[in-house]
Amino acid sequence: MKQIFFVEDDGSLISGLTFALERQGYKVQVARTFSEAQTGWREKPYDLIILDVSLPDGSGYDLCRKIRQSSQVPVLFLTAADEETDVIMGLDIGGDDYITKPFKLAIFLSRVNALLRRSGCFSSDDTEIASHGVTLRLLERKTYKNGSPVDLTAGEFKLLCLFMKNPDVVLSPEQILGCLWDHEGNYIDNSTLTVYIRRLRAKIEEEPANPRRIITVRGMGYKWNRAE
Repeated sequence: MKQIFFVEDDGSLISGLTFALERQGYKVQVARTFSEAQTGWREKPYDLIILDVSLPDGSGYDLCRKIRQSSQVPVLFLTAADEETDVIMGLDIGGDDYITKPFKLAIFLSRVNALLRRSGCFSSDDTEIASHGVTLRLLERKTYKNGSPVDLTAGEFKLLCLFMKNPDVVLSPEQILGCLWDHEGNYIDNSTLTVYIRRLRAKIEEEPANPRRIITVRGMGYKWNRAE
């Protein structure tokens, strides 16, 4: 049973969403304040944290920063703020998704299911992965090539993480898209994935036109070539 830590101070929202999540088969633990959440999220190996941005005694953004110092657990922000700067800040500090209030229950559950599904693709106790001259520092979400930092978008980082966690395994386009985007992302297709692959190769390959790290397996998909 998947474990969810829900940080929210609105009693009616807590009741409604907890009931809906438990009907989906999830086990939910609730914290109503920043201080409760600071210690509560460490009590179990949670699979997802749902985090309200505005808490009575602190900011959900600050809590996310604390979580990211030692954990990769997926974080879904709930907030009434929908300004672009708020969304960008939430994602930049380590949030995995962002939903603004008010929202439809079906959309909320879809986002939760998608995050939990994708988290299975990336789950690991490792805090650093290194292969073929490329290093990922997972808690910091930073990438290095031959010791030099590489600036990746969130999508590029997740794609590279997926490859490096599955070295020498051929991943089909369907498998890759299933881990990176939820089922509502119908606009994502193989052509879009090809663009992501090309951009990622441009940043991490010595010769992007002749890749040695991310290899195309014709008719099957892509794989991370572990050999140096």
